[in-house]
Amino acid sequence: MHIHSSKAFAAIYAITLASLTGCAGMSAQDKGTAIGAGVGAVGGAVLGGGTLGTLGGAAVGGVIGHEVTKP
Repeated sequence: MHIHSSKAFAAIYAITLASLTGCAGMSAQDKGTAIGAGVGAVGGAVLGGGTLGTLGGAAVGGVIGHEVTKP
């Protein structure tokens, strides 16, 4: 793993954890969307290795998280 990709992974991981602490007032669907986007961003960063992969993963993960937690 390159030094840049490990730094990016650590930054994304930290941002995801920090954003999940603010989920107390969210609905279940909002939480699912946020968690899906965070997981998708990490997956996109690992698999895609760049900004486009991270953003694409976050978008796809957010949509999946939103749809899975639909009432």
